[in-house]
Amino acid sequence: MNCWRPAGISIVLAALVLMGLLGAQGAAAQTAAAPVQPLDGGQCDRAHFRLLLDVGHTAKVPGADSARRVPEFQFNLRLAQEIDDAMIGAGFSKTAVLVTEGPKQIGLSRRVARANHLAPDVLLSIHHDSVPDKFVEKWEYEGKKSYFSDRFKGHSIFVSWDNPAREMSLRFARLLGLQLKERGMAYTPHYTEPFMGHYQRTLVDAEAGVYRYDQLRVLRETRMPAVLLEAGSIINRDEELLLDSPEHRALISASVADAADAYCAALPRSHIQQAKH
Repeated sequence: MNCWRPAGISIVLAALVLMGLLGAQGAAAQTAAAPVQPLDGGQCDRAHFRLLLDVGHTAKVPGADSARRVPEFQFNLRLAQEIDDAMIGAGFSKTAVLVTEGPKQIGLSRRVARANHLAPDVLLSIHHDSVPDKFVEKWEYEGKKSYFSDRFKGHSIFVSWDNPAREMSLRFARLLGLQLKERGMAYTPHYTEPFMGHYQRTLVDAEAGVYRYDQLRVLRETRMPAVLLEAGSIINRDEELLLDSPEHRALISASVADAADAYCAALPRSHIQQAKH
């Protein structure tokens, strides 16, 4: 696995091993995309294509808890590592994982600044979903009070209209969504519903499951194409177990690799030549 370790950003893998890392704006769907066509044709130069996998949240601000009380950050890190392995195994040797430290706002500023400095071809931020508090129910797991919601399941993909590379962000997001769909995975449609309140989002690609989310700093403040993947709902008890399955995570990893290959092959040759220098 390739990992960047800049000042203020570090990998916390050893600590996580000790912790026991787990082996709205309108309801109408708007299809934003015709079939993806190459910009100038050709094959992907995998050795020079740079995908940066941003691990959502931090060790100090770990995001949502799963139905079985596992921090989202642990899910995010594990999946990002496995996508990294799959990408490198497929010849994308410049793929790397970015893990950020610090409290929420400082951590967000650091990850955006570092991503802009590294300037990958695509930034993919890895997350796992929960639900608004009003949908959460109590249950007992291993003798302790826990919380769950089995109401929603499925992945979702987000892009920001404020990202300066919006069209290319949407292009990669669509390719990723179609690859997930081809492998039998379904996106969750509940973000379009009025009951989501301020979490409601506009579905901009109804075939691929891509939503618009302008407020996320990692999408709107980065200067390269940027996409956020919510790989599934860890507050859903059944889907949490599915996301804990190596076989399911392998399908997600393969989807990312195939999406990257199709996206890379569509880039102008001049872009790939610049990446070599």
